Amino acid sequence: MEKLALIEALAPVLVAGCMMITFGWVATTWLRIKNGYPLENSWGKAIYPKTDQESVERIKLLSQENAQLRAELGSIKDRLGNVERIVTDDAHRLTHEIEALRDKRAN
Repeated sequence: MEKLALIEALAPVLVAGCMMITFGWVATTWLRIKNGYPLENSWGKAIYPKTDQESVERIKLLSQENAQLRAELGSIKDRLGNVERIVTDDAHRLTHEIEALRDKRAN
């Protein structure tokens, strides 16, 4: 009788625990799918998304675009450095340089 009472007392806790574990697994899987993480089987091997030729081409295109944007960013940094130098330079020196350029162009 004592064992039966113990089982009856623990049954709701065990059922609730199993339900919480199942809900946690479903929620984790849903979040992985929603955020694009690969799903894994029981041995840790990715089962979704599978790598196909389209994905490989997309990665190549994105890598090329990334390289182009980095080059453009470097160019913009150089230009910004020149603008900062002009803005922070002494007005007197800048005026002399402008006048020197005008004199060269006039000659």
